[in-house]
Amino acid sequence: MLAMALVVAPGVALAQPTAPYYERSFVLAADARCDLFQPDVAAALSAATQQARSAALRAGTSEVELRAAADRALSRAGRVACGDPELTTVRQRVEHAFAGWARLPRMEFPGVRASWIANRVPATGASWTLTQASVTGASPVTLGYTAGEVSDRLTAVVSFVGRPRPYAARIVLRDPRRAPRAWLGGTSDLPPTSVRRGFWAVSFGNAEPGLLVTGKQAGEAWRFPTDAALALEQLDPREAFAIEFLFRDDSVARAVFEAGDFAAGRAFLSLGPLGGQAT
Repeated sequence: MLAMALVVAPGVALAQPTAPYYERSFVLAADARCDLFQPDVAAALSAATQQARSAALRAGTSEVELRAAADRALSRAGRVACGDPELTTVRQRVEHAFAGWARLPRMEFPGVRASWIANRVPATGASWTLTQASVTGASPVTLGYTAGEVSDRLTAVVSFVGRPRPYAARIVLRDPRRAPRAWLGGTSDLPPTSVRRGFWAVSFGNAEPGLLVTGKQAGEAWRFPTDAALALEQLDPREAFAIEFLFRDDSVARAVFEAGDFAAGRAFLSLGPLGGQAT
């Protein structure tokens, strides 16, 4: 049954919301022990596992239930022998089901109201590899990773309409130490200020043309510390977070995003550029 379940296409839910997450978590843990897969298949399976987690949360599964499922999967993987015939069957079927991911140039990870778009096609000059689009007022804002950047350093590019350049920018989101439960107040609601955490941009400059929204001639690129991406991965996929741009007149421009399948998008990118090696 396990082997059959694992050949279900990535992102397809089974009858029990935790089943795909449990099964893929088990195989990932077994791979860590027994070195079952080549890096590209392991990266594809990791992305699918993150998708299964998000699907379970959207279906109403609690974090407690998911942690319990992950613990069961890890425990089972710790007991199975690397030469077990069932595990060999699972390995063969997973390779068949997920090896094709290594050849995918692009993938969309849809959310409730926004998507993360991953792109593994090599490009000349600056380009995006993972993006989500938003706006603040009439000004477009793009958040994600750019080709050639450190893999876990997020970049935001904004082209303000009729405003001066802000002097600072920060990502704001729920702080799990102050609010352990997901904040699901609404499609664009942020948690109260008292339970938020912020990550200030560590650098900024003029955005390269390849990072601008079509039709825009100029914009600013703000880069955030690596901890921001790690914190974003911990959010419920339905949660909102925001980038706030601060101006010298004490005004703040806010662009709201959705956590969505950010972790799955990162895992997909770990396959490396199309035609390259997994990282």
